[in-house]
Amino acid sequence: MKVYTKTGDKGTTSLFGGTRVSKGHDRINAYGTVDELNSYIGLLRDQSVNVNRHDFLIEIQDRLFTLGSILATEPGNTKVKVPKFTQMDVQGLEDEIDKMESSLEPMRNFVLPGGHQSVSFCHIARCVCRRAERLVITLQETEDVDQLVVQYLNRLSDYLFVLSRKMTSELNAPETLWIPRK
Repeated sequence: MKVYTKTGDKGTTSLFGGTRVSKGHDRINAYGTVDELNSYIGLLRDQSVNVNRHDFLIEIQDRLFTLGSILATEPGNTKVKVPKFTQMDVQGLEDEIDKMESSLEPMRNFVLPGGHQSVSFCHIARCVCRRAERLVITLQETEDVDQLVVQYLNRLSDYLFVLSRKMTSELNAPETLWIPRK
């Protein structure tokens, strides 16, 4: 099987189920951004500070592939087999957030992204996750989207923020607080 099919040369692509849509369609933008996010999660997984989180980050990447499959399936198509996605996936993120937060100082100010390159990668992933969430919500305004998709992306961005703080702590990197000018 060749990588190139030439079927998208005129700016369209197929959803799972066969319907062709513009590559600029809200659905394509949503799952394309989820794919971009998945690549950033891979970058985070490759950071030595995350060696103990390696398996959980792979689990997140797996869940993002499932989200992409859900988003790439034409609405109403029940013939396409998509892996299961459940509330337990959201709960897994919440459990990891709670574990990390138990060893962190409580937040009193916003934190400026940065302090260490690995932490900066985490903040970029968080921002891409928020963009993916916004694009899915935009899609939801015109088409049915499983609410669990939005919930997972929302919780994942929370996870990535807490992960950035945890990485900062583990790397003994400076956490720069945002103190607004008066």
